[in-house]
Amino acid sequence: MSFPPASSDYASTILVVDDDQPVRLALAQVITKMGCLCIEAASGVQALAELAKHPDTALVITDVRMEQMDGIELLTRIRSHWPNVAVMMVTGVDNTKIAVHCLSAGAIDYLTKPFQLDEVRVRIVQALDKRRIMLEHRIYQEALKERALLQARRVERFFMESLPSLADALEDKDPFSRGHSIRVSQYAAVIAGELHMTGDTLRQVELGGHVHDVGKLGVRESVLHKPDKLTDEEYAHVMTYPMLGWRILEPLMEDAPIALSIVRSHHERFDGTGKPDGLSGDAIPLAARITAVADALDAMTSARSFRPDVMSFDEAVREVVRCSGTQFDPAVVVAFLSAIKGGRLQLIPASPIDAGVNGA
Repeated sequence: MSFPPASSDYASTILVVDDDQPVRLALAQVITKMGCLCIEAASGVQALAELAKHPDTALVITDVRMEQMDGIELLTRIRSHWPNVAVMMVTGVDNTKIAVHCLSAGAIDYLTKPFQLDEVRVRIVQALDKRRIMLEHRIYQEALKERALLQARRVERFFMESLPSLADALEDKDPFSRGHSIRVSQYAAVIAGELHMTGDTLRQVELGGHVHDVGKLGVRESVLHKPDKLTDEEYAHVMTYPMLGWRILEPLMEDAPIALSIVRSHHERFDGTGKPDGLSGDAIPLAARITAVADALDAMTSARSFRPDVMSFDEAVREVVRCSGTQFDPAVVVAFLSAIKGGRLQLIPASPIDAGVNGA
């Protein structure tokens, strides 16, 4: 990020604004002798026009009391449209409240008439030096922000690169989960796109789908691998995994709240009977409502340890429609069906190495 130079080498453009011509001429004489370019304006309105023609202006010296637009309003306009321009206020009234107001509004200095021209010269030098320091500080702050953003991107990249390791750890623990999270992520992204999600929001939906089952790392393997239907106690144990996954990932994904909401809430039900928080309707994060449909679709169309037979894609779609309004958000189901009708969502078959195994 670059700014126009403003230093005490006096190579600066200075705008003098005053409706009193003799005052303008006196200030112009001082400024010219300093080696600066001086431009003049007899009113605040004219000053704005001059600034539009000379955007590289370093300093504006303006009277406070003028017709049409006073100096305080001019100061506000300058701070809004030309934040790199320093403003020095000049007035014939020695009023402390006015001085404090101008300085708090962003003026760099305040002069009271009558003034000595030597004093004006010194104050101009000080104002230009203050402006230079402020711009250098701003450049430094911008550099810090850029470095922080770069570091954040590095951390995000590191985290994304570590996701396969988490997936591998889960697959080692539960072979029925192999490939499931990737497919859920892809299904969820299509449905989210159908609901006009883009940019970072869409990326977080994809990320959340990818890691939504991480909490299963804390589920007993005997339960994950059980070939029979789970008991009530075993089912309750399994259903602790969304909260566990959220606790594992929350310190790592502070900048991805949408993805975290998927991890925690993808087993909530639209009618309020889901886990872990019993949320219902719009209280369930939209990304989690989307992922719930994607998760169910892949679970129904893939084999699991206690259910080797799978539904066809059409059967699974009919089941999603049947559960609209109870398990699933009807608006999400409409988007799901629209994506299927438009050919944007199709069954993603398991790869040969994944075939026959999956987890919900």
